[in-house]
Amino acid sequence: MTSSASRLKGRSELGVAALLGAVGALVLIDAARLVVPYSQSDPVGPKALPMIVGGLLLICAVLLAVNVLRGGRGEAEAGEDVDLTHPSDWKTVLPLAGAFIANILLIDWAGWVISGTVLFWGSVWALGSRHYVRDGLISLALALLTFYGFYLGLGIALPAGLLEGIL
Repeated sequence: MTSSASRLKGRSELGVAALLGAVGALVLIDAARLVVPYSQSDPVGPKALPMIVGGLLLICAVLLAVNVLRGGRGEAEAGEDVDLTHPSDWKTVLPLAGAFIANILLIDWAGWVISGTVLFWGSVWALGSRHYVRDGLISLALALLTFYGFYLGLGIALPAGLLEGIL
């Protein structure tokens, strides 16, 4: 193992710092691209808040990276019942990731109700439930409730896909 690799061993928090920095930069770039029509009623404008949030994310990323490089480590929560020495349970992680990927691939073509049902059912299956029919019915109910909750409650139309005209 190289000396720089051994220095960074056990410092996975640097990945979190990098993610924070990337998100902060993305927020700042998007905020800079906002096109704002001139308005006398709002002296601050809509760019102010995203610029503040992006700047704070970058500051947090730098401070976290400095802390980790100085030897700081995140502590496990006192009530957390997780043994961090055990490796990841890939038999759970991969099917769960598959359910999310299936949702992403299906949502535009099949619609939210079908892709959401696949997402919810796949998630509970990956996490160990083996009540296939019950889980399927609950997943379908959750997908329908969220579909109509977004539409009626928030005025946001989720894609209906194959069920266009039925929902």
